[in-house]
Amino acid sequence: MNSVIIVAGGKGLRMGSEIPKQFLLLKSEPVIMHTIRVFYNWDNNCEIILVLPSSQQSYWQLLVNQYDFEIPVKITTGGKTRFESVKNGLQKSSGDIIGIHDGVRPLVSEKTIKKCYEISKSHGNAIPCVPIADSLRIVKNGKNQMIDRSKCFRIQTPQVFKRSIILKGFEQKFTKEFTDDASVVEKIGETIQLVDGNEENIKITKPFDLKIAEVFLEEAQSFKLSKK
Repeated sequence: MNSVIIVAGGKGLRMGSEIPKQFLLLKSEPVIMHTIRVFYNWDNNCEIILVLPSSQQSYWQLLVNQYDFEIPVKITTGGKTRFESVKNGLQKSSGDIIGIHDGVRPLVSEKTIKKCYEISKSHGNAIPCVPIADSLRIVKNGKNQMIDRSKCFRIQTPQVFKRSIILKGFEQKFTKEFTDDASVVEKIGETIQLVDGNEENIKITKPFDLKIAEVFLEEAQSFKLSKK
């Protein structure tokens, strides 16, 4: 069985909204529902675990009723850190291959998901990434210098792992080095496997991101209609 832990603990502060960003409307539906649906469409037997703060769980249930959302989802409570939230999600999971995905990345492609799960099954883990097009500079001691962008990548989710590997990783105590799940697994000596992600798999954190996501979603829907 495949599992995915969808972490959705955002508060929407950078959005300037009182509504948490995962619940903001993207087209005609909350962002988080788009995110859940893409995993369900890829594998309708996938175990979907949604990690939410306890203060948001009743609101989620209201949205489920309002939008007649029928995709089966297991709910668990988030922790003070993302590390704790993922750990709580892992305790609910039963899959042999487990993905961990940001709730506000609704435009991950089924192709990216499939590739990550397949590579993880054969190599232990798979982390989607995309090349960086912008020039980069690093600042040290008040001075800056160029970085070779060909050696740098933007990391995305889902970050996918064999069950035994990710469980071992989360037996460790939290440190500030753990900026994502790949860094947790790397700490126990695993070699990280980078795979191609999809450019439109953006993380929605600001109002501009939501507008961009709407454009991507419209294009994807138009493409599907043209194929019929």
